[in-house]
Parts: sequence; structure tokens; C-alpha cells
Amino acid sequence: MGGVVASGSGDTALAEALAKELEWDHVQLEARRFPDTEGYVRVPDDCIEPVRSGPVALVSATFPDSAILETLFLLHALNDVREGNMSSLKNGERSLPNVGPGLFLIIPYFGYSRQDKRFMVGEAVSARFLASTFANHCDGIVILDIHAPAAVEGLTTPVELVSSMSEIALHLQTKVHPDFILSPDKGAVERASEVAQTIGVPFSYLEKKRIDAHTIEHTPKDLDVNGQIVAIVDDMISTGGTICRASEALMKQGAKEVHAACTHGLFTGGAIKRLSSHVSGVHSTDSLPNPRANVSAAPALARGVNALLEQI
Repeated sequence: MGGVVASGSGDTALAEALAKELEWDHVQLEARRFPDTEGYVRVPDDCIEPVRSGPVALVSATFPDSAILETLFLLHALNDVREGNMSSLKNGERSLPNVGPGLFLIIPYFGYSRQDKRFMVGEAVSARFLASTFANHCDGIVILDIHAPAAVEGLTTPVELVSSMSEIALHLQTKVHPDFILSPDKGAVERASEVAQTIGVPFSYLEKKRIDAHTIEHTPKDLDVNGQIVAIVDDMISTGGTICRASEALMKQGAKEVHAACTHGLFTGGAIKRLSSHVSGVHSTDSLPNPRANVSAAPALARGVNALLEQI
């Protein structure tokens, strides 16, 4: 079933790569800002027919905050066009037949995914709220390597959680040749184990030991890294602090090289510079535009779209 991949002001390159992977066309929607910074979106005239001719996969971010509103506005505009609501002040009353379901939201990086629990009374469970809000405006959602899958459990709208770990594993196997794969903590063991099993090397996780109120020491668990190339794998790297501390511990234990790999390269607060002095290489997908993006997220996202197509 042919369709189109649509994008707004976000990462057009990833949308185009997904379109190529699916063998669909790519359409660029209009998304800009007024001088007062309010957002404006529109499905251009030349996109009306493609958007109504088959399924639509909207690639749109939920990071930073402004992208959340743009995503909702784009979903609203696409739904109107697909439902046949063509009325406007300029052209008057006009309607077309409803083309039915087939509008999918593709989220390369799900912002707020770490706010998936209420630790204190009165807190918003932001990840859950966003997920349910998006689900109310589309026919299916694809999310790449979400930090907390529980945030999207129980939604009535189909959700496909996909991972780029197989692509990251192939990249590491080809470019880095690691001897060990490590998870920065117990919570990311599943991702690290998938990469390790794909490559065919051992894996483990780093244990955190609190030294004092301001210091946490990371040590490999039951692992001899002397003379070995080690790759630390996680779903995201933000400030890079955990990776840097872990690398220091590994190098003290004799590791020959330490590499950092992730799906989502946020790299905030000077992380790239910080990491460059601690690790031999940084590897990330292009789920977010970043200077270390060397693995395509398109194949994983395409797997999610194809899975949704089987459900409509």
C-alpha cells in the first residue's frame, strides 16, 4: 500500500529517508512562526491530493516544547484534509469525501519520556498525558526507543514501539569491533544485551556506588576489561556525565578503548566536548539532528509503519 511521509519544520532529512525506506513519496508541509512566535501550519495545495490518496506518516518531534504544539497542529490540519473539510474564508464552503483512517504519527524521539511516574503528590505524569493526547488525534503511533514503555500502555490507539539497536549493533560491529557491550545501569540491560547478542560478544552493566552526596562511582560488574574495546550502549545521552564517569572507571581497569552509543543524541550542556575527552568515539542515530549521527533511524521507523499498516 503506497502512501506519503509528511514533515513540518522538523528533521526533513529523516522524513525523506523514511519515505525512501518505505518507497513512499515525501511531502513538505508548511510550518512557520509569526513575528510574535506563535506557530502556523498548513497542508499546501499541492499536498492535498497526496495526503488524501493513501496512508500518511507524519514525522514530527516532541522536543523541544514548541515541537509538541506543532505536532498537534499538523495532526489537526491533516485530519481536516483527510476528512474532507475544505471550507475556508477565502474559498467558502467546500467538502470532499472522508478518506478514512490511515494517519500515523511517527515520533523519532519522544520528549518527556523520562517523566513517566508520579514521585510526589500533585505532579503531572507528562509522558502519559502527551501519549494519550497524541493518540486522540491519529490512527496509530510509532515511537523509537522510548525510555519508559509504560507511558503508552493501555492506549486504545495502536502503538508500535521500535528500536534501532539492531542497526546500532551492525554499526558498532563494522566500525568499532567491540569486545564487550555495557549498559550504564540495570535499567538499560535489555538494549545492551540485544546489541551484544547481535554482535556475539559478552555484555554486563555498570553498578552505581554512591561515595557521598555529590559523588557516584561506576564500576563494571563481574567484567575483566583489561586490553578490551568496550562500547557503552543506552537509549539516550544527554549531558554525557554518566558516560564520562563510566569511561574513567573502565580506563582505570585497563580498557583499551571506550565508545558511547545511543539512539537519541541530545548532547546538552557541552556534552560533545565533554565526551570527546573521555571516549574514543560517540555513535548515535539521527532521531535528533546532532553532529554524531552516524546510524539511520529510518529502517526501525519503517518497521513500525509497516506493522501499523497491517492493523488498518
